[in-house]
Amino acid sequence: MSAQPKAPLRLALADDQMLVRAGLRALLERLGLHIVFEADDGQALLDGLAQSPVDVVLSDIRMPGLDGIDALTKLRERGDRTPVLLLTTFDDSDLLLRAAEAGAQGFLLKDAAPEDLREAIVRVAAGETLLQPVSTEPVRARYRYHADDAPRALFTEREVSVLRLMAGGYSNKEIARAMFLAEGTVKNYVSVILEKLDTRDRTRAVLKAITLRVI
Repeated sequence: MSAQPKAPLRLALADDQMLVRAGLRALLERLGLHIVFEADDGQALLDGLAQSPVDVVLSDIRMPGLDGIDALTKLRERGDRTPVLLLTTFDDSDLLLRAAEAGAQGFLLKDAAPEDLREAIVRVAAGETLLQPVSTEPVRARYRYHADDAPRALFTEREVSVLRLMAGGYSNKEIARAMFLAEGTVKNYVSVILEKLDTRDRTRAVLKAITLRVI
């Protein structure tokens, strides 16, 4: 008798920005993980977990109202030990300490590579703790450069339009059709966008563009 295939890990995804959630959902599903529900703040996350238990919670730290760490604190207070992996834009020793004290199993930068994100989720689901500080000065420098130099000015109106469609999960062919452009032209736009955002893939480009308020 053949072994039964292993069921995909079940996740709850919390972030106040809908486009970030959409990008993360697409990425995680490509990595073979299952999103049970999404939440746009800490309270919605708590309400969802009360109805739909999951294997791992993936939550942004900075959210309006009840943020990721406050939601985690309340989750632990009610006796829920679901592993929580917190996401943030920059490493921050104070946030790391607060996350650990609140009962987080993991703390990861949003700039992490997809394979690192998947590995972190699998490891916290297995009971490991991933709260080691990460050296991210190159990441800080990239974000600071774009932020200090008014990111919007670095992108043309057409590039921003392409970025918005990328955020919606459109392929180059679909973007070309929507914008009445040749597919090769769209490919060139995407290459320029990735270069300007100093990223190698579309998902991280969209996440960084949202973080920098380009879109």
